[in-house]
Amino acid sequence: MFNSDVYVKRRRALVEGMAARDARGIAVFLGNVDAAANYRGNDYKFRQDSNFLYYWGIDEPCFAAVLDIDSGVECLYGNDVDIDDIIWMGPQPSVASKGALIGCASTAPFAEFEKAVASAVAAGRPVHFLPPARYYNQYKLAELTGIPAAAVRKVAPMGVDGGRHASEELVKSVVAQRLVKEQCEIEELDKAAEIGYLMHTEARRGCKPGVLEQEIVGRMEAVTYSKGWGPSFTTILSQNGETLHNHSHHQIITPGRLLVVDAGAESNTHYASDFTRTYPCSGKFTTKQREIYDIVESANEHAYSLTKPGTTYWDVHYATARHLLEGLKALDLVRGDVDEMLPLGISGLFMPHGLGHNMGMDVHDMEDLGENYVGYAEDQKRHPLLGLGNLRMARRLEPGHVVTDEPGLYFIPALIEQWKREGTDKGFVNYEKLAGYYDFGGIRLEDDVLVTADGARRLGSRRLPIKSSDIEDVMSQE
Repeated sequence: MFNSDVYVKRRRALVEGMAARDARGIAVFLGNVDAAANYRGNDYKFRQDSNFLYYWGIDEPCFAAVLDIDSGVECLYGNDVDIDDIIWMGPQPSVASKGALIGCASTAPFAEFEKAVASAVAAGRPVHFLPPARYYNQYKLAELTGIPAAAVRKVAPMGVDGGRHASEELVKSVVAQRLVKEQCEIEELDKAAEIGYLMHTEARRGCKPGVLEQEIVGRMEAVTYSKGWGPSFTTILSQNGETLHNHSHHQIITPGRLLVVDAGAESNTHYASDFTRTYPCSGKFTTKQREIYDIVESANEHAYSLTKPGTTYWDVHYATARHLLEGLKALDLVRGDVDEMLPLGISGLFMPHGLGHNMGMDVHDMEDLGENYVGYAEDQKRHPLLGLGNLRMARRLEPGHVVTDEPGLYFIPALIEQWKREGTDKGFVNYEKLAGYYDFGGIRLEDDVLVTADGARRLGSRRLPIKSSDIEDVMSQE
């Protein structure tokens, strides 16, 4: 939890942001509740809703809040513990004392929250809420507002359909705030990056022939629990790196293959890191592996050099796709004019994903609010083609934005065969040579980047080795 002033300023700024959008009524925030793993009392590890945490700071289940947009009046709702709670958990601070920690003087039992929402509905006041990520909150909001559960997750302006949906005005106001990170958030992101450095160091040291992938994952995630809250997402660690989000860890590390490790950690305040490195399982790259690896490493550096205020991340992504195609052309894997290839989406055969995404309190920051609301400005539209259209962050960069820089090259046999069969490549792909890469796998390299006033910097106090020669050198010593 940050200083109370942080939360007071955030809520005040939200009211101002809503007023600027001519919004009226109340804004409702539901925190998460415990989620049963298989029966009540045996729960998954609790994780608070990030938007609730951002404005209200309470990292505990069963809390809610209401912010009156018209008056600025606010109230935190939750129940004080009873004797049964004390028996199992010990004495707990009162809701009022927790409210004081976040600068909220008005608190009330949770039942009063339901009455407050019902009163607003009865009075015909707009009830603004964010699209809920969890089903419990989806159905709770439906119960409170009388809106069908399916409609609760839809986002539209409050003037549409009588406001029976999540509030676009609130979504846009929250996104505008959370995109630009405060200094206290940057410090937490640096902490998360440091934990990420340690967990990836553990992965590299574990990458030795004969080791089970699962063993490496276990050692990595042990670091995140000992230093922070835990992993920021399900760890991707696989010798089948052509599968972008491979969560299967059943293979034995095999000489001659490549190990893609995409993983990150949350700090204890739930700020995330997200790094990717690719390691030669033998400790040395083959000539073919080094050629592809060096293209990706060069693209990672190229993207970083272009990341600065005033530039759109779409332009950085497009320039990076061009850089990758130029590298592939030098290896005769594609042929022809790169400038003709680009608008046809030829890069998508080799990099189906976008260059990066926003990061913050979630590894894909705020994407529960709608990827296009978060990653695209109102004057930007998604590209329709594979690769170019899969970019999660396209906005014009501002100081305080945090994005990932994660180019990759993948050789996906099923996708290659489909393109070959359907002629999607328009004659630019050298399928004869590409046939020799069907067993290659994939390579991805990722850093977390903060946009600064005069450029950018990578998060964390130290950078994981990334150049192919440095990777080989450090692996030879471990």
